[in-house]
Amino acid sequence: MARFDTSFDATSVEPTTAHELLPAGKYSAQIVESEMRVTKNGMGQFLWLMLDIMDGPHTGRKIFDQLNLVNPNPTTVEIAQRALSAICHATGRMHVSDSEELHLTPMRIQVKIKPPKNGYGESNAIAYLPPEGGGATTTAAKPAATPSVPPATQVASAPPKMASAPWNKKG
Repeated sequence: MARFDTSFDATSVEPTTAHELLPAGKYSAQIVESEMRVTKNGMGQFLWLMLDIMDGPHTGRKIFDQLNLVNPNPTTVEIAQRALSAICHATGRMHVSDSEELHLTPMRIQVKIKPPKNGYGESNAIAYLPPEGGGATTTAAKPAATPSVPPATQVASAPPKMASAPWNKKG
């Protein structure tokens, strides 16, 4: 049992609604929050991103992404680094040492709908687009959503050493 200090009046607070996917399409967006988080199995870390949609009928909606930058599976790390590179190209910030350097910089994203998988329903996937007008020469990276190898296989075949986060590398 949890006793409240005061009586809670639900008539004064808007209730949460069911989570609805953002429709597929291109949007202007900006990163508004980010942090490194530990993976569920404790063997890696991912960069968690919250983006805010800046245009159209979905202005103000949030969409989330995560980039598995520290992982025993080198393919997973490569996918995440390519997505981070796409974000850097989309924002025009080619050298970053902290994810906050990417905050509040408008960019174009492509939102897709991923089909249900592993007991989860449909979800959004994000691709980060180069600026219009040819400002970047690379194409947007594939989102770092789910690696193609099941997690049990990743752990069993991966070396115990973790990859370093790109911003921690000396260079």
